[in-house]
Amino acid sequence: MPGNELSIKFGKRIRQLRKAQGYSQEEFADIVGVHRTYMGSIERGEKNITIATAKKISEGLKIPLSNIFKGL
Repeated sequence: MPGNELSIKFGKRIRQLRKAQGYSQEEFADIVGVHRTYMGSIERGEKNITIATAKKISEGLKIPLSNIFKGL
């Protein structure tokens, strides 16, 4: 799977999980500690993020990091 395809799938998964918890993109970006536009870029698969950022996202969602990667 090409890297950008994985980023797109990862971003879609983040968006799905965020929406399931009722957060707007702006609210969730504040929780994670990133700018709203950066979060949007992540969700669209435009950014390759660090493990540290992925961990912050999982903590914001209150789920294990491994759950984000399930089904990718």
